[in-house]
Amino acid sequence: MSDVDDLTDAVLTASRLLIAVSARSLAAVEETLTLPQLRMLVLLESRGPMKLTALADLLEVNPSTAKRMIDRLITSGMADREPNPVTKREVVVVASEEGRRVVGEVMTRRRAEISTIVARMPEHLRHGLVEALTAFTDAGGEPRWSARDETPERTRDRAKVD
Repeated sequence: MSDVDDLTDAVLTASRLLIAVSARSLAAVEETLTLPQLRMLVLLESRGPMKLTALADLLEVNPSTAKRMIDRLITSGMADREPNPVTKREVVVVASEEGRRVVGEVMTRRRAEISTIVARMPEHLRHGLVEALTAFTDAGGEPRWSARDETPERTRDRAKVD
């Protein structure tokens, strides 16, 4: 087996754990929100106002699927449509105050559970994990998140609002 295969297997196994942590964190905060809807809210919170097409591209779904998800989030009070801050002529989607609160609370719960798991790891392996996971998320284009201050690093310049 190659290094890529071994790493892929390890990441897949770890992803099962992380999905379970995510599902538990979400269920503890908001029973009606799905993991895909939470993913959309996280993107809106971390990247700022976005056009529907940019959001669909990031989620790798059809614009019609993204529109249905947005409509549900708006109906539930988790997201809003606003005039594009750049052009003022079109509409962008943003996380509402309630959506930002839910994302913050879910991430805080997720961080606490992951922290417990990391604390069980041998200390000498933790530094390597930080470097490897940082490289992994960078390669996947995911903005850094810190639930310590409950705010994502904003990458609004990457959001396609103009």
